Amino acid sequence: MNSERRAWAYLSRVVEPPCPDLAALAARVGPVEAAERVRRGAVSARVVQHTEARRDIDCAADDLDRIDRLGGRLLTPDDGDWPVLSLTSFNGVDVRRLPDGVAPMALWVLGEAAIGDVALRAAAVVGTRAATTYGEYVATDLSEGLAERDVTVVSGAAFGIDGAAHRAALAADGCTVAVLAGGVDVPYPAGHSALLHRIQRAGLVVSEYPPGVRPARHRFLVRNRLVAALSGATVVVEAGLRSGAANTAAWARALGRVVCAVPGPVTSSASAGCHVLIRQGAELITRSEEVIEIIGRAGEFADEPEHPSSPLDHLTDTGRRVYEALPARGVRSADELSVESGLPVAALQGQLALLELAGLAVQSDGRWQLARKGPPTCGERENFES
Repeated sequence: MNSERRAWAYLSRVVEPPCPDLAALAARVGPVEAAERVRRGAVSARVVQHTEARRDIDCAADDLDRIDRLGGRLLTPDDGDWPVLSLTSFNGVDVRRLPDGVAPMALWVLGEAAIGDVALRAAAVVGTRAATTYGEYVATDLSEGLAERDVTVVSGAAFGIDGAAHRAALAADGCTVAVLAGGVDVPYPAGHSALLHRIQRAGLVVSEYPPGVRPARHRFLVRNRLVAALSGATVVVEAGLRSGAANTAAWARALGRVVCAVPGPVTSSASAGCHVLIRQGAELITRSEEVIEIIGRAGEFADEPEHPSSPLDHLTDTGRRVYEALPARGVRSADELSVESGLPVAALQGQLALLELAGLAVQSDGRWQLARKGPPTCGERENFES
């Protein structure tokens, strides 16, 4: 067994991640020397404080055997697949001042996809566990659209919005990444065990916690920074005023990622957090194309949404004045239309001819009226005016 890999596995378990002091030591002296110093207690007082409770527990060999049996791997900064670009943001001065503002020392991974590659074109789709029907519909629609455009959907595998996002990406034959708050061999929630197996086959299941570690409340908050880091943008579909999704958005902002939020009904507490994010400057998102425009390649812009069209769209201001002067019932002479529109008869005649060609007006014996079968009808004109 590779001594460096075993050392990384030991360091991954000896502290509760993330631990900036231990990460700095490993980066300075290498994983093998760092592991040896930790075992002997020949480290700084701060590292001793973090490692004292577990330094005599060496499960590295068992952990590596377990991940091998699962068909997974331990990924470290020494590996070519390490997501260097995604994790570079942790080097920012402002990020390092935050509690937990440090990159993971190692990642435990299930799935064959190359995490460094899939993270280059990825978006996090996150939200409340207590999702509404509206929220799940929007999460599904967004994630399906992203997957169809080769964007990796990253989320946390929780019930509600997370689960809807993962399932939609899988249904579209796309790639999706589940970042867990416990070991990759501990399906959580248990009800998503089958979903996590599907994600493993089509994408990745990722954690910085070694096998066997159970999820805990504080681990979900630590996990959220990786969801944000592995994505070019974080889209919050539904979130309460205090939620894990809002925490993920805060990490995304700190890491320099774009924060997006989906608006919801103003009466819905499930969307209250999204509305706060929008007021704070988050991008308002309604379609997957808008997310792709943010994280996509240069020149990859969202298509303009289709707008309802009307034959009136092509009228000039003068033509519209004449059209509005035409009676819905009965007929009017050119002189009467001139008075109604405020246009001289000479100018009026040319506009009436154009309206007749467009099928909007008809004339009989020198008198004019709206075309009864031509669009829009009287009722449609009333709707247009409203």
